[in-house]
Amino acid sequence: MKVVVIGGTGLIGSKLVRKLGEHGHEAVAASPDTGVNALTGQGLAEVMEGAGVVIDVSNSPSFTPADVMNFFTTSTGNLLEAEKRAGVGHHVALSVVGTEKMPENAYFAAKIAQERLIQDSGIPFSLVHATQFFEFARRIADEAAVDGQVRIAPVAFQPMAGEEVAQAVGRTAAGSPLNGRLEVGGPIEYRMDEFFRKALAAWGDPREVVTDPQARYFGSVPGDRTLVPGEGAQLAKITYREWLDSGAGK
Repeated sequence: MKVVVIGGTGLIGSKLVRKLGEHGHEAVAASPDTGVNALTGQGLAEVMEGAGVVIDVSNSPSFTPADVMNFFTTSTGNLLEAEKRAGVGHHVALSVVGTEKMPENAYFAAKIAQERLIQDSGIPFSLVHATQFFEFARRIADEAAVDGQVRIAPVAFQPMAGEEVAQAVGRTAAGSPLNGRLEVGGPIEYRMDEFFRKALAAWGDPREVVTDPQARYFGSVPGDRTLVPGEGAQLAKITYREWLDSGAGK
């Protein structure tokens, strides 16, 4: 089966392409680096030829509210139109656990808009909602830094390894369309401030982690369970300690 991976040269996309290839699929990495640009439409018609599944794991290069909304709505609209013309039978998109719980967040609002386009497209689809990736932990800490302190809300947090995100997305793409969503999360639920207190210590980062109920997460204050999956979610196996010990976090 030919599978087109939009964002196929990125963190999750490159892992997906490898995993799909190992399982005998013709996995095509589609990104601006390979001449395919979903935002402008460049190369979409050509790459879609003969594709059975399209997986979108692309991400906006800018997180300003206007840019991120434009990226997800425009690129998704272009993808869906190209898929209709090519007769693609399954659209898979990677999204974020908690989008509907924090719609005031610009990034989450853009993902909600993306999902609505997919749901209304008439193309069979699957949405994979994943929790935060271990690979983004340092960025989350940096975004939360204020005057040399890392201010984190005491809310539930359940991150997972990018490798297992890719595994879940690939498995979903190889199956029948869900015409709904699947939630995936890490094996351990933490309190977010406690997770980062231990994580910074493990990194050798001397910054103090301060527990702050009003601390913002990429611009918004999360609720107690905004960032964790609900009942019935598929849970990954790799713990953060195991991931660090493997050298993946270097």
